[in-house]
Amino acid sequence: MSVYGINKVCYQVQMDLNFRERMRHDPAGALADFPLTDQERRAFIEGDVATLFCLGGHAFLLSRLPRFGSIGLTRDEYIRRMRTLL
Repeated sequence: MSVYGINKVCYQVQMDLNFRERMRHDPAGALADFPLTDQERRAFIEGDVATLFCLGGHAFLLSRLPRFGSIGLTRDEYIRRMRTLL
């Protein structure tokens, strides 16, 4: 597991406009150089934020993904997917 990698991706989405755009249009390519497991990569590509959270992703950093429309997530979809944890 690479909790650092998960959180670093989310941080980059917030801070780096070019990376943010790559995550919108080519998430697999954008994630290629990050230290992620196959499961983590797949969760990002599929927008599976609940799995990313369970793997150690920080809730605040994960919430940046829908804010910028990354990986096709809207705010409502993000909330719906995170509620599967309840």
